[in-house]
Amino acid sequence: MQKIPHEALSFHFIRATGPGGQHVNKTSSAVQLRVDLARSGLPPAVRERLARLAGRRANRFGEIVITADRFRSQRQNRKDALARLDRLLARAWRRPKPRIPTQPTAASRARRLAGKKLQGRKKLLRHRPPIAD
Repeated sequence: MQKIPHEALSFHFIRATGPGGQHVNKTSSAVQLRVDLARSGLPPAVRERLARLAGRRANRFGEIVITADRFRSQRQNRKDALARLDRLLARAWRRPKPRIPTQPTAASRARRLAGKKLQGRKKLLRHRPPIAD
């Protein structure tokens, strides 16, 4: 697994949200990690999977933005953001297994035939009844 070069990463320290009293109002302890996918040096397939896995964390500028504010210190939040990026990268490096079409199961065949029988009976009821002698 290849690491992303430091030039592709940028850290911005912002004010954390939520409760925390005076400390949270005075310090910028939350970390916003931005990963520039174009400068990441990742193979195109991995880059595409990474952007798809990032979901709404990926923006239109080709960046992935990870915000970490679980801890009170910048250092811990920075570590947390990098750990999250590592987990995301590990998932992106895994190539998805291609789906191999299989034969229908016996149960699915039985369900299909039961549905066909039911449809046939429905249509039989639409016929004119036979005349009794």
